[in-house]
Amino acid sequence: MHAGTKTGRISVAEFAALGLEYIAYVKPVVLDDGRAACAIHAADGQEITTVEDRDIAFATVIRNDLEPLSVH
Repeated sequence: MHAGTKTGRISVAEFAALGLEYIAYVKPVVLDDGRAACAIHAADGQEITTVEDRDIAFATVIRNDLEPLSVH
């Protein structure tokens, strides 16, 4: 273990909050009408929005100063 490393467990809430200010997840989805789209989710899993495709999703995330990550 490294000196200064925090030991122990983090709470579920702390774990869910990791990356909230830095990361957004982009996930392919199928809309109710059968069209393919991409959902953008916060790091805690909350859906933020749905857009037409992956390129638009990544551009939207980057424009909002977050790092996009793909989820399959």
